[in-house]
Amino acid sequence: MNIIINFIKNLLRRSRSKQKPIDASYIIPRSQHRVSKTNISVNALKVLNRLNSSGYQSYLVGGSVRDLELGKQPKDFDIATNATPNQIKKLFRNARIIGRRFKLVHILFYREVIEVATFRGSDDTESDDQITNERGMLVRDNVYGSLQDDVWRRDFTVNALYYNLTDSSIIDFTGGVKDVNLKVLRLLGDAKTRYQEDPVRMLRAIRFAAKLHFTLAPETEEPIQSMSHLIENIPSSRLFDEVVKLSLCGEVTRAYHLLLKYGLFARLFKPTSELYNGPLASQVDALIIKALDNTDRRVRENKPVTPAFFFAVLLWFPLKERAAAIQQAEEIAPLAALERAMSDVIVAQNAAVAIPKRFTQMMREIWLLQFRFAKRSGKRPYTLLEHPRFRAAYDFLCLRAEMGDESKGLAEWWTAFQDASEDKREQMITKNIKKPKHQSK
Repeated sequence: MNIIINFIKNLLRRSRSKQKPIDASYIIPRSQHRVSKTNISVNALKVLNRLNSSGYQSYLVGGSVRDLELGKQPKDFDIATNATPNQIKKLFRNARIIGRRFKLVHILFYREVIEVATFRGSDDTESDDQITNERGMLVRDNVYGSLQDDVWRRDFTVNALYYNLTDSSIIDFTGGVKDVNLKVLRLLGDAKTRYQEDPVRMLRAIRFAAKLHFTLAPETEEPIQSMSHLIENIPSSRLFDEVVKLSLCGEVTRAYHLLLKYGLFARLFKPTSELYNGPLASQVDALIIKALDNTDRRVRENKPVTPAFFFAVLLWFPLKERAAAIQQAEEIAPLAALERAMSDVIVAQNAAVAIPKRFTQMMREIWLLQFRFAKRSGKRPYTLLEHPRFRAAYDFLCLRAEMGDESKGLAEWWTAFQDASEDKREQMITKNIKKPKHQSK
């Protein structure tokens, strides 16, 4: 009896899932593309197979298809389907529904999350589940549609590719495969309208162009500088997530230059950008580039990278400037001025990009340790070595010394002290203790 009921349910699902026939000109057969099933996550294949066998349409979609076509191994695999979030959740016990602006389903495996999205409806669909604010930005978008609708709701042509597991073909309505091969990033639809709907698309354009070494199509590039101010309308917490993605893309140095070029850096990092018009401009730029180069290297080597270090570098010179101003105005001790300046600079930065407290606390510790590195007498060096932020702070010290912002001798001393024997460390500390100055005759 249960078998019959399930059979009938599947028939009903299949009848609901019927889509408009896809023109053969939009279908790229397996022989004409580079995407291979063997390079797709086993867990993604499980999800696709279960959705398909349950009578739903489902496709591997977006960046994973793009990367496979480029011959790269994707970091994650996303799926698009005509099943609603609740229908997906019923099929997978390890699934959870997330999101408010647009609901998604995360299917949790041991070390991997497969993200599944329901096909989105077209822009002209009228629904209470699609809400635009007074600035033209979409604040809710839970309108569902067909595959053909969903294609035109994606951001770039290279992300609008759908891999069909049943016949190993790629469905390409937008010329995305051609743009992948040309290494061109092209926004779907009218660029000004799409940026107005969601200004974060400008940051995504920068990230993909930098990460993939793609050029921006002229019509995609042209409005960015004049519309960069729209970024200020985005919640600061969401901008933090986007900035972190930029910092971890493996090409953040390239992204930094693009942010400067299109006027987005000044919108995201106002305290730092204000120094670019003064005498510290070249020093600020040099420190940031060196730090970003190191970040890219660590990402490529699969070494850990923390946003705290990234922001500590970006805000270092604004911090120094603010501390000096406070000390001069109020005639207080350097350490007290530094502590006051840290709060001022973080508050100013959070107005644009809200850094979570767990990271601002790490930033404060990295900054304060720069002050403590110079104190090398008694037990202080040993205490500093045990500090949980020592390694990050030491890396920052070496970076500053390399760029002329700190004594190379101090960085070399700490490098030697870490590797020295116990006896050698004692000798280094004793030698470092300053002798009292003789009174002048």
